[in-house]
Amino acid sequence: MTELAHPAAPRSATRSGRDLPVATVVGLGLLAAVIASLFIRKEVFVAVALVAVGAALWELGQAFARRDIHLPLLPLLVGSVGILVSAYVAGSEALLVSFMLTAGGVVVWRVLDGDGSAAMKDSTAGIFAAAYLPFLAGFVMLMLSMPDGARRVLLFVLLAVASDVGGYGAGVLFGRHPLAPSVSPKKTWEGLGGSVLLSCVVGAVGIGWGFSANPWIGVALGLATVTTATVGDLSESLIKRDLELKDMGSLLPGHGGVLDRIDSMLLTSPVVYLVLLVSLPVGD
Repeated sequence: MTELAHPAAPRSATRSGRDLPVATVVGLGLLAAVIASLFIRKEVFVAVALVAVGAALWELGQAFARRDIHLPLLPLLVGSVGILVSAYVAGSEALLVSFMLTAGGVVVWRVLDGDGSAAMKDSTAGIFAAAYLPFLAGFVMLMLSMPDGARRVLLFVLLAVASDVGGYGAGVLFGRHPLAPSVSPKKTWEGLGGSVLLSCVVGAVGIGWGFSANPWIGVALGLATVTTATVGDLSESLIKRDLELKDMGSLLPGHGGVLDRIDSMLLTSPVVYLVLLVSLPVGD
């Protein structure tokens, strides 16, 4: 997900700009931690999600500060806890209400903090951050809250990983034709094809193995995931390009920041939630 190449890339870096050995180890470690948290206890995964959203908010705040935009981080962090926990405990209506309360709290906090000339700018950025991060992540909590929620969230995570890995592999091996050169020069149509192929396979196998459902539902999920993941990735690339950043952060060696890892998942979560909700009855 990196767009601006360093003048002298490390010898271990591939055409994508990633340090592949480090990225692989960190990626596998993150995936193992997520899967373990899902099946140890659902509340552990909620805690993992809160840490990820909090770290991403901090990264976004640091990035926006480059343009003299200051996110009200304290109300955003408190609101994120409320949004994710409310969605997990009380469902979709609580998700919406807690988001609205967070948005209102961000505005009030920023106005009371003074400097009225910048309050509107900072408040708008804060509402955007609340919608972009905890609100979209709340749909993962809605999936998790279902009786078979761990399997639903696992399928969602694997679909997102498949889209990323398939696009990365096909792009490095076969990438020749840029997908959106003005936004993300390293993304190619060949990489998009790899994302579609691997995501559809993972979706079909995951739906059949995990839910004993029609594999075509999994294919539809794969196609939807690639669409939303690509839009999410390109959207973050636009933000980074405007801020003149290569990565949103450096918390994850070989990957950049936490937001660089979850950007594609954010827009994907409501789509996977809705497709699964409509296609599959809630399991026991």
